[in-house]
Amino acid sequence: MAIAADTTITEREAAQVERANAAGLTPVVFVHGLWLLPSSWDRWAQVFEEAGYVALTPGWPDDPETVADANAHPDVFAHKTVGQVADHFDGVIRRLDRKPAVIGHSFGGLLTQILAGRGLAATSVAIDPAPFRGVLPLPFSALKSASPVLANPANYNRAVPLTYEQFRFGFANAVSEEEAKELYDTFAVPTSGAPLFQAATANLNPWTEAKVDTKNPDRGPMLIISGEKDNTVPHAIAHASYNRQKRNAGVTEFVEMPNRGHALVIDSGWREVADTALGFVRRFTGGG
Repeated sequence: MAIAADTTITEREAAQVERANAAGLTPVVFVHGLWLLPSSWDRWAQVFEEAGYVALTPGWPDDPETVADANAHPDVFAHKTVGQVADHFDGVIRRLDRKPAVIGHSFGGLLTQILAGRGLAATSVAIDPAPFRGVLPLPFSALKSASPVLANPANYNRAVPLTYEQFRFGFANAVSEEEAKELYDTFAVPTSGAPLFQAATANLNPWTEAKVDTKNPDRGPMLIISGEKDNTVPHAIAHASYNRQKRNAGVTEFVEMPNRGHALVIDSGWREVADTALGFVRRFTGGG
């Protein structure tokens, strides 16, 4: 198993780990996906802290602190692969004194499943998770959502932003135009192109980093949440991930959130999703 070197842990992440260990509470590690930053979890972190957990929001390697910084310096996102990011979170989690709950969205949902498959999660929640090797459905809307990256092979090594129209289709199709524009201005940042290419070719590459150990008996309980109207990770993909995961000896559950798109963790209905995740985590941890 690859483990991230301590030098990759930022001062902010090290401080969060230290705080979590000092608190003696069950940690909850939040994992963001493409086109978002750790700050997209700030409201979720507050909800879980109020419920008696201690929250950590690590970034992907080299994540800027703010959306403004990210949009001013997009190149820092380039070249980040699924394996590199998984190993970074692995390194953060291994510093914790207690095994955490892990919650991730989109590619963060894929990373959550990778980390759980390494036996690092007490329980996990994967929200609209990106597909891994063995997940076969590929609906048209998912291809269209990924096309801003996949349409140009050179994007593998680039940082790729979304236009508002692309964000509207891929993230914010289930909210009003006004809210979609607010979400785009508040949260959207460029992203590494590499993970999308890795996921797109996972079933053709036996050595892909976009693979999950679904059989590990130490995987822990897992919930997969799907947004009914998600264009980026449609029901077919999320449920196929569930079908792979339910072979595990641990508890595996699936919940579909009605009338919700890919922005379900940041849009005006985020609290319903957070409460669903919190309810599941509470069932299997001593915290909260």
